[in-house]
Amino acid sequence: MKLIRFGNAGEEKAGVHIDGVNYDASFLNSDYDEKFFERGGIAELEAYVKAHQSELTPIPEGSRLGSPIARPSKIVCIGLNYADHARETNAPIPPEPVIFMKSSTSLVGPNDNIVIPKNSVKTDWEVELAVVIGKKASYVEEAEAADYIAGYVLHNDVSEREFQLERNGTWDKGKGCDTFAPMGPYLVTPDEVADPDNLRLWLTVNGQKMQDGNTANFIFKVPFVIAYVSRFMTLLPGDVISTGTPAGVGLGFKPPVYLKPGDVVELGIDGLGTSRQELVAYTKA
Repeated sequence: MKLIRFGNAGEEKAGVHIDGVNYDASFLNSDYDEKFFERGGIAELEAYVKAHQSELTPIPEGSRLGSPIARPSKIVCIGLNYADHARETNAPIPPEPVIFMKSSTSLVGPNDNIVIPKNSVKTDWEVELAVVIGKKASYVEEAEAADYIAGYVLHNDVSEREFQLERNGTWDKGKGCDTFAPMGPYLVTPDEVADPDNLRLWLTVNGQKMQDGNTANFIFKVPFVIAYVSRFMTLLPGDVISTGTPAGVGLGFKPPVYLKPGDVVELGIDGLGTSRQELVAYTKA
């Protein structure tokens, strides 16, 4: 099953994507939020759709898609989870997963603009597979981690490298800026993802291929990552773990290449759809 949210920013409604068509499901669910996942809402929705698919109403063509999940309590990210990406950034392969956070206010829809922050000169891209947590998780065993997955989603972990690496302190400074977490178009349930450890993921900038990798090259695979993160914090239903990016980020080029206003980033993952973002300069609201 593929879950979507549609409508104006801040006014999104719940929907589903079936065989290339987006349908309204807001009469069944107020939103895809913590309460929805906590009560087992995916199973309820799937049962209804199977019985009543012919009664669903398609949403208007051209409707904006929001993030397929409402604002989660946290977006947890894993850094340097592909050996090729670690090498291109001159970083050692980590003996344990690197954890950093993106602010929940960075979350936007899959085709929304990315705003280059004020005073930024090093805004970068990162295509990533993200995992959505389906139930409260604390000290999860790796063998049981799959039971905690609500689904998977395409994520662009947008990063400001000067803020991240040159301004002292944690990486979070360069990761949580507004619009720095485009997600979607869909949340895809695990039954539709045969092997999350063998998915091609790619990204282009202005039509030029920059990243072309595969999750088969994870250093730390999804079940291990879920178990590991749950040792340090309780994961709530609807929380997101983004699993890292393969080689090909702007920071890794010699000289580095960074995004500027007017650039267009497109990205995708096998079975999880594609997204497109245009870069715009920061302007005071």
